[in-house]
Amino acid sequence: MRLLPVVVTVLLTVSVAYYVYIPLPDSIQEQWKLMMLDAGFRTTMHLAYWSDRLGFNHYIKSIRQSTVGFESILGSEPDGGVAPGVKVSDITFAGVPVRLYEPPAGGEGHLRRGLMFFHGGGWALGSGKKGSYDKINRMVSDELNAVVVSVEYQMYPEVHFPVPYLDCLTAAKHFLSAEVLSRYAIDPDRVAVSGDSAGGNLAAAVSQEIAMDDTLSVKFSIQALIYPVLQALDFNTPSYLQNEHIPILYRPLMIRFWLQYLGVDLSLVPHFTTNNHSSLQHTHITPELRARLDWTGSQGAVKEVPGLLDVRSSPLLAGPEVLAKCPRAYVLTCEHDVLRDDGMMYARRLQDAGVTVTNHHYEDGFHGCFSFITWPLDFDVGRRATRDYIDCDQHVED
Repeated sequence: MRLLPVVVTVLLTVSVAYYVYIPLPDSIQEQWKLMMLDAGFRTTMHLAYWSDRLGFNHYIKSIRQSTVGFESILGSEPDGGVAPGVKVSDITFAGVPVRLYEPPAGGEGHLRRGLMFFHGGGWALGSGKKGSYDKINRMVSDELNAVVVSVEYQMYPEVHFPVPYLDCLTAAKHFLSAEVLSRYAIDPDRVAVSGDSAGGNLAAAVSQEIAMDDTLSVKFSIQALIYPVLQALDFNTPSYLQNEHIPILYRPLMIRFWLQYLGVDLSLVPHFTTNNHSSLQHTHITPELRARLDWTGSQGAVKEVPGLLDVRSSPLLAGPEVLAKCPRAYVLTCEHDVLRDDGMMYARRLQDAGVTVTNHHYEDGFHGCFSFITWPLDFDVGRRATRDYIDCDQHVED
């Protein structure tokens, strides 16, 4: 009988190790930390799935509830923590909820930088008020003497495309108005827009619309895109295939995020996974449109998807005449990320259109690393990415 506890302990240890361990490329550092982080995410997803299947709660809402404590670990600090001199206010911009960060008082007579930020989370999760987003925005405001506006746009399942985009565009136009810029002493020549992942998608799309709007006298001077998701036509790009099993953004999860955002029946996931939605027989996808991506879709059945070819959802599909008017760009990409090629293709298309682009590529980077900067979930690549991002915002004044 004494042997039984030992056997049970060994079996439990092996089972946990089997669940946690996933093979990772050698270039990724701190591998066991990433494995543990990913195991936590997967567990949360599994529990949320069964909660939904059993009728207790929508799985997205379950994930939101489960990650409240997790987001606090990622970096949210009390007012006396990170950048204590920064004033934080929760207000609205033209009816859209935002969190406003104002740098410490001083330097009267000098205009300040402005930055509008859109958080990531697959258009379904996350909040700019929590975790590392809050921490980083406090740091940016403090270090760069910048007024930072983090937008709390509506998300799935409450809404679908184009509502999140329209929320962000509405807030952006309000931010760029002469009244608001004057109220917060912001230099109209030094206003940036930024976002990570799905937030990078929104930042790119809003930046394009603002650039093309001749009724606006003030435009964004720089767009900072952190591993942005930019197109839904091709889920077989090299980065999607090479990194489909790399945490924390697996290929099937990104496809699911897209379908949710576009309001598509989730039973169509297999069609999107095999690129049937963008087959060569699709009459609406012209050769010229396909040329805006480096890789084409596979043959198969066609499904018409609302918003699929809309540049407001897929900024990579914008024409060169639009890209040429866009502000200079900072694009952060990670080698081990399904979205790597989205960012690289967009950087190249912007450059081809005559836009100045800085592309910081992290060979040891993975999707989400920008958010992991606080112990015990801190990664060296995350700290480097955050520092480079903050330093890049200094170029707004150039």
